[in-house]
Amino acid sequence: MLNSREIRRLIETQRLITGYVDLDKQLQPCGFDLSLGEVHAYAGGGRVDFSNMERGIAETAPLQPDADGWYALPQGCYIIVYNETVRMPLDLVAIARARSTVLRNGAAIETAVWDPGYKGRSSSLLVVHNPHGIRLKRNARVAQLIFFRTDEVEEGYRGIYQHERIEPEE
Repeated sequence: MLNSREIRRLIETQRLITGYVDLDKQLQPCGFDLSLGEVHAYAGGGRVDFSNMERGIAETAPLQPDADGWYALPQGCYIIVYNETVRMPLDLVAIARARSTVLRNGAAIETAVWDPGYKGRSSSLLVVHNPHGIRLKRNARVAQLIFFRTDEVEEGYRGIYQHERIEPEE
């Protein structure tokens, strides 16, 4: 697992993470806090198959925060989009976990793996379990990305989410 010193070095030398709100506040002893950029509501169903030949990603619609930047979210499922762009080198893999404050307020963030070679501005599933809902403010730190060294892979991530929400040359 990478510590804050190594994460900072990779941010400064390889642009591991860009688009953050406050590097010093988001850098943690063994991770990096991802901040809330957008919230989307589900507007349709999706499809998952083995080969991805019949895959269908559920449509979503962006929600708007109130004038003070708060999203008032009733119980349910949402997609959250992070502010940060992540550029994974071929010798790192990452996972994210919800920050404890999100969990203590009755919500969970479900994530996938940030594969070696992935570049993009990711999204995750936010599940609001609290029957009274949750309020999240734009730029709130909601998840912590944790990095692990791996043997360098020969070929990095090539899935459909490569370069999501960024230009390929970014």
